[in-house]
Amino acid sequence: MEGAGGIPVQAWGGRLSRAALNVLFPPLCIACRARVSEPHSLCAKCWQAVQFLDGPVCQKCGIPFDVDPVGETICGACLMKPHDFDIARSVMRYDEASKPLILRFKHSDRLDHAPAFGRWLERSGRALLAETDLIVPVPLHRWRLWLRRYNQAAVIAQKLARTSARPWDAMVLERKRPTPSQGAMPSAKARRRNVLGAFRVPAKQKPKIRGKVVLLVDDVFTTGATLDACARALKRAGAARVHALTLARVVRTPTANA
Repeated sequence: MEGAGGIPVQAWGGRLSRAALNVLFPPLCIACRARVSEPHSLCAKCWQAVQFLDGPVCQKCGIPFDVDPVGETICGACLMKPHDFDIARSVMRYDEASKPLILRFKHSDRLDHAPAFGRWLERSGRALLAETDLIVPVPLHRWRLWLRRYNQAAVIAQKLARTSARPWDAMVLERKRPTPSQGAMPSAKARRRNVLGAFRVPAKQKPKIRGKVVLLVDDVFTTGATLDACARALKRAGAARVHALTLARVVRTPTANA
């Protein structure tokens, strides 16, 4: 049955229900709580404060360049010490504007951020998603998962999977031993040591990734140590390629090299 303008009556009912809910519970900016027109979004002021990584980046690790080097360029850090993942991309800089958003989501049960994060990840990772066979979140150790009650990487991986219509699996990769927080590590070298051998693909999960392109999803890319450790485990288990997609990226000025 159709209503005005040929729109099904059920659709009109859904629109009216959403409109009524917006009157009773107006959508708020996920950052500052100001009123916005769409649920799970940022207001104009907060959107402008977030530095989305839309410009020229290293073709491998995705770190932004201050000046467009023209063409496909790899940063000096990737040339000197190649990562174990193949390509990484991030949505935004990890700075004073984005950090509160991510920390509230990660530690304060602000799971209402997840729909926006899923949309942003899909937009930034569209090229990677085009060749992705399976989305896999960076796992927490079961003790930390029990304490936190949810894995923030798995939450956004699920949202990304729904938005991009790609399969995901939170059981493919596991953290086999508890590790101190990477944030407590004093250096990149300490971060690498901290996660060395910390991840594995259980034997019964290996057929799911054998010969496949896997997209790792996490919240923050700092040095890439965790993503590298996960990529090594996935490739040892038979993955053909491993890409990485994160919400935010700690940015240090890179050196561009052709």
